[in-house]
Amino acid sequence: MANSEIKTPHMVNLEGRKNLSITGVKEVGSFDDREITAHTDMGKLLIKGSNLNIKKLNLDTCDLEITGKICGINYLDGCGEGSGFFKRIFK
Repeated sequence: MANSEIKTPHMVNLEGRKNLSITGVKEVGSFDDREITAHTDMGKLLIKGSNLNIKKLNLDTCDLEITGKICGINYLDGCGEGSGFFKRIFK
């Protein structure tokens, strides 16, 4: 099995809205102090907040640690697309 096919366990752990640990990260797409995107086996993940900082990124172990004020964590693909009330109205 090729290395890119191996799936790693995915876990999101948020402590006090200040420390975020994510496992199963394949890559970080973009980042600044207000927004970070991470690609995982479970989909693309968007982290929003303020004063965000990547404390640790290890793609060999698929670990990502973020510090700052975490305001939101959202998966951007795969869940409930097309099922929202406004999405049906504004086709």
